[in-house]
Amino acid sequence: MPGAPLTENDAYRTPPKPGRPIARKFPTFCFYLRIAGIVRRASALARRGLYDDTRWIESSRATVQALEAVGGRFVIEGLDFVRRLDSPAVFIANHMSILETFVLPCLIVPHRPLTFVIKENLVTYPWFGHVMRSRDPIVVGRENAREDLKIVLEEGRKRLENGVSVVIFPQTTRAIGFEPRQFNSLGVKLAGRCAVPAVPIALKTDAWGLGKRLKDFGAVAPQKTVHIRFGEPISVAGAGKEEHARIVSFIGAEMAGWRD
Repeated sequence: MPGAPLTENDAYRTPPKPGRPIARKFPTFCFYLRIAGIVRRASALARRGLYDDTRWIESSRATVQALEAVGGRFVIEGLDFVRRLDSPAVFIANHMSILETFVLPCLIVPHRPLTFVIKENLVTYPWFGHVMRSRDPIVVGRENAREDLKIVLEEGRKRLENGVSVVIFPQTTRAIGFEPRQFNSLGVKLAGRCAVPAVPIALKTDAWGLGKRLKDFGAVAPQKTVHIRFGEPISVAGAGKEEHARIVSFIGAEMAGWRD
C-alpha cells in the first residue's frame, strides 16, 4: 500500500512538545498559513495528474502536524480495525468540521484505497477543488435527498466493486453536537447492498471551528483535543436498522465521553 501510516500502533497521541511561541500565540493565522501551503502544493500536483495516494497521505499527515505545531493535540484510537479489513468498507462518521476530510486519509489510505462522499461546493473551491476532484469523490448536491440517495448508491457501488472504500457523513450538515435524528441510514444502506462492512467513526474535530461567513474557515482552538475513534466493522443484514442503531449508539457514547 502507498505511503507510511501515521503510526504502526492501534492508537496515536500527540507527543508533548513545546512548539514555537508565535504559533501558539496566533494559532489561527499560523495554522491557516501552513494549510494554504499544503493545499497549494497538492493542487499544483493534482492539476498535473501527479497527486496520487502517496501524496494524499503526505498532505494529510502535514495537516496533523500543522495543528500540532500551534498547540493542537490528537487522540486517535481503533486503528487496528482499519488495518485488519480484508475488503473495502463504508466508513460512517459524524461531521463536525472540514478537518475530517483532511486528516482521515493518512489513517485509512495506507491500508485501503479511499474516497469521500462530498458536497458539490468542495470540488469548486480554489486549489482545494483540484485536489478533491483528483480523488474521484462521490459528489452530491444536498438539496434533493432522493437524488443524492440514488447517486450515492450507484456511484458508491462502483467504487466498492473496484476495491475503493467510501467515507460518508450521514448528517445533513456539520454540527458541534450529535443529533441522532439528523443521522440518516444512507451509509448502512450502501454497505448492505454491496455486502461490505460498515465501520463507524466517532469524531470530535471542533478544534477547527466553523466560520460565520465561510463555514469551512473558522477560528482554530488548539486547546480542544481532536478525538477520532474507529469502531469494530459491522456486517449489515436486511434493512440494516439494527446496525444503524449500533453505529448511532457508538458515536453518541464516544462523544458523550469526550470532555476536552
